Amino acid sequence: MSTAEETPGAEDVPWGEVTPEAARRLLVAAVEAFAERGYHATTTRDIAGRAGMSPAALYIHYKTKEELLHRISRIGHDRALEILEAAAGSGGTAAERLADAVHSFVRWHAGHHMTARVVQYELDALSEEHRTEIVELRRRSDAAVRRILNEGVAAGEFDVPDVPGTTLAVLSLCIDVARWFNVQGRRTPDEVGALYADLVLRMVGSGAQTGARK
Repeated sequence: MSTAEETPGAEDVPWGEVTPEAARRLLVAAVEAFAERGYHATTTRDIAGRAGMSPAALYIHYKTKEELLHRISRIGHDRALEILEAAAGSGGTAAERLADAVHSFVRWHAGHHMTARVVQYELDALSEEHRTEIVELRRRSDAAVRRILNEGVAAGEFDVPDVPGTTLAVLSLCIDVARWFNVQGRRTPDEVGALYADLVLRMVGSGAQTGARK
């Protein structure tokens, strides 16, 4: 399945922020190749071929294969951070904000599962400089979830004796959706998001329910 065929989510055009069109096509092709074969097993010739371009054309837009991976990773992590910080800063109870964060985060990982697999599982292939940049974005995502949990504990909504450990568990649970989600499965990305939001609320000892389908 191509990234253009992933389950529609918030963005109607995959990587629409990437211009010109040739650069976007190469990025889409790179996501497909990295997701299917892994970063290290993919060559620039593979990527160019998927995009219907010559290998030389790739270097007009990206100096290296690693630069392509970095662009993919940066856009994906920016989107993840945007989702989590928006939920953390919204109104409502801690339980409502946590449910919103998990629902939206999971829905994105399911709806864009091929992209998310590359974004989340190819971190070690980045250069040291780029990896440091992405790790900082991940730290901020962690902080957004931790903020909600801490506020829920302070308000008496959550029973969480280990907030850092629970933060890691929540994010790991959400991210793993990209590894197994299948568009041929019986649940849509939105339904998986609702299910996981309910599971996480139970994890933190909240009595709130999201109405996730069974």
